[in-house]
Amino acid sequence: MLKKLFWKVGKITPAIATVLLLFVPKVKANQYSTIKNLSSNFLAQTVEKDNQYNNNLLFLENNSFAIGKNYRERKLLAQLTNVDRLRDVSPTDWAYEALRSLIDRYNCIVGYPERMYRGTKALSRYEFATGLNTCLNQIELLISSDKNVSRKDLNTLMRLMQEFSEELAILRGRTDGVQARVGELEVTQFSTTTKLRGEVIFGLASIFSGEADEVSVLGHRTRLELETSFTGEDTLFSRLATGNFPSFTEETGTFEGNLGFAAPEDNNLALEVLFYNFPLSENTEVIVGAAGTAADDIANTVNVLDGDGGNLAISAFGTRNPIYLPPADAGIGIIHNLGDKFEISAGYLASPANNPSEGNGLFNGPFSALGQILYKPTDDLTLAATYVRGYNQSDTGTGSSLANLRSFTKKEFGEAVPTVSDSYALQASWAISDRVILGGWGTLSQIEVLGRSNGIEGSQDVINWAATLAFPDLGKEGSLAGIVIGREPYVSDSSIDALGKDEDFSLHVEGFYQYQITDNISITPGVVWITAPDSKDSNDDLVIGTVRTTFSF
Repeated sequence: MLKKLFWKVGKITPAIATVLLLFVPKVKANQYSTIKNLSSNFLAQTVEKDNQYNNNLLFLENNSFAIGKNYRERKLLAQLTNVDRLRDVSPTDWAYEALRSLIDRYNCIVGYPERMYRGTKALSRYEFATGLNTCLNQIELLISSDKNVSRKDLNTLMRLMQEFSEELAILRGRTDGVQARVGELEVTQFSTTTKLRGEVIFGLASIFSGEADEVSVLGHRTRLELETSFTGEDTLFSRLATGNFPSFTEETGTFEGNLGFAAPEDNNLALEVLFYNFPLSENTEVIVGAAGTAADDIANTVNVLDGDGGNLAISAFGTRNPIYLPPADAGIGIIHNLGDKFEISAGYLASPANNPSEGNGLFNGPFSALGQILYKPTDDLTLAATYVRGYNQSDTGTGSSLANLRSFTKKEFGEAVPTVSDSYALQASWAISDRVILGGWGTLSQIEVLGRSNGIEGSQDVINWAATLAFPDLGKEGSLAGIVIGREPYVSDSSIDALGKDEDFSLHVEGFYQYQITDNISITPGVVWITAPDSKDSNDDLVIGTVRTTFSF
């Protein structure tokens, strides 16, 4: 709670800032020894403990590393030294001069992340007391160093200290508690540079309807993630993973309906992801991956239901647009922010990049080259346009058999045909309110067979689309219900005579409810219904039910 209050120091109202800056001729601090003596006893413990707490808080912030997709985590802005650093304060604002004087003279204003001040927001007495405490800290330092301080400022501060004495005392008590916890953390933490995180999924699932036998399974997916920072701004991310939960592809005869937490590793522990990301400049971040690096590590997937299988959407298709799913392994990506509304992402990923044989490796084998422009006109709306150029990457792990061309030809003809592909996608997410979020995407992939392999030549147009609906905090804070309706990748047009196109209409319908039992445990019942699986009306509808229990630590 106190951490949040510290962040909100920037909410000190312009009106109070103006009062503090009604300067009169300056005098030496020793002329106010009476005031200094009155304030010293009150400030001594508060200032000392607040200094210790703030230092430790900044230490923790600098060693707080991001996790999951889109790893950029907001960090606390350092003490402001210039009002012009604030993006939402301009010289035309009525309180501009007051803020500038306050920062120049006392240096006791801290901004929000992304260099925001948010001066129009309301604040509580406790939040104001937190800001007041910071300014008292700075002025105490000025007094102790015999610097000039305004008589009126000191009188104003004395009056504010008396008026907010109760809140300041409560803050001092909270600081004691937080300081004790910080001290314990420093002694017992896993490492001063590395954080250990984990996620364990118990998955219970059954095929209730379809071509496969109706059988129930119980399996798991387990991940351990190590996040290391050497500068406080970079992250060396590694993930160890194991599991035994089936994908159901073999049983159902289609990639459609696969669950997002499938992990058919037969309980073999392996390094799944390894990458290093670091800031190239204030607005530019670089990611270099050596294993398991994927498109969604570079580009924001926009989908609010993207929980990487462990949370939110239960199917692989519902988790994210398949344009982000082609096989990937190693490569490089760059993310650049143009102001606070545009984000440009670009990357090159190869798979498998470590294979030295002919036709493989980082530049001679399968690859995906990605580019994305993300536009966020408001806090509630996010739009993105994505392009991916691929070589031998026409498999997504979702959709009809024909839409996964290389997998299909390898299964049918014993050899995967070489392909090149160009994929184009649009994504959107709109928070209609705090309780309703609407989203969706549409993608066109144009896939061409290179040369002639097993008598196969020509090209395909592959399309997929989805509409998503999320209901945050439904029933309980932290819980969420979600609905996904769309069509997994299907071949809409084909000049490949030997294969043709998907003739029948297939629909993906998914519903789930993630109930947050505690901060670390959630349980998610859900169902996936596929009409005309593999785009064939002759196939029985596929219905997969699941109960996913996720433990995170």
